[in-house]
Amino acid sequence: MSDETTPPAGRRADRTADRLNRQADIARAAALIADPSRARILKALCDGRALPAGALATEAGVSAPTVSAHLAKLVEGGLITAVRDGRHRYYRLKGPEISTALEALALIAPPLPVTSLRESSVTNALYRSRTCYDHLAGRLGVALMRALLDGDVLTGHDGLHRPEQAVRDRPSAYGHDTDYRLTDTGRGRLVAFGVDPDRLPKRRPAIRYCVDWSEHQHHLAGALGAAITTRLFDLGWLRYGVSPRVVHLTDAGAEGLRLTFGVAVDG
Repeated sequence: MSDETTPPAGRRADRTADRLNRQADIARAAALIADPSRARILKALCDGRALPAGALATEAGVSAPTVSAHLAKLVEGGLITAVRDGRHRYYRLKGPEISTALEALALIAPPLPVTSLRESSVTNALYRSRTCYDHLAGRLGVALMRALLDGDVLTGHDGLHRPEQAVRDRPSAYGHDTDYRLTDTGRGRLVAFGVDPDRLPKRRPAIRYCVDWSEHQHHLAGALGAAITTRLFDLGWLRYGVSPRVVHLTDAGAEGLRLTFGVAVDG
């Protein structure tokens, strides 16, 4: 039975052909991102969560009327979407490709000057463990990927990014050169962990990977990466930090990941 949310193959092909026949309006997207306040809003939404306008105003350092104007432009430009929950409205990225584009820009953007201890702490925390849209990244994300490969949960590659051998892979983007696969052993271990690979959403690939921008190694993405990350939060093994995208591994999480998958955490 086909997934009701998946359009027929012919319609998908028509949409793909239509996109290829049109020039991408890069300048319009770049203009939306170029404003410092809007850039901070987008970065705040890069962990996949939906946030209210008030929280985004605080993150961007602007007033409520100003953030409303910025949000309206981002919605109109197709970078974010608004979701209503009763009387409240929340905003989230239109899709993971927005986060991927922002991470790619981070590779060529000059670093912001670190002017406080807090900014230094946030930078270090992002390198240690963060979300890449809805899956785990940073040193912790790479360590999890390493453990899944060493434990025969996944197979297909060793998880290292080698620029001199890469064909389409580049840092801070979805990978394409490697075909990771779930093993029979891995299927059983994931089910025992509380993630059933057969019940993952069909609207996105089950197993994908990103080339981590800070570690230059692979971390797990796709529906499986998102499901594992959600399970880590549900178990209380991960918790969100105060700064956007930063996540913290709890003591229970460090022990749980070590016992479940053999993840070596470097603190």
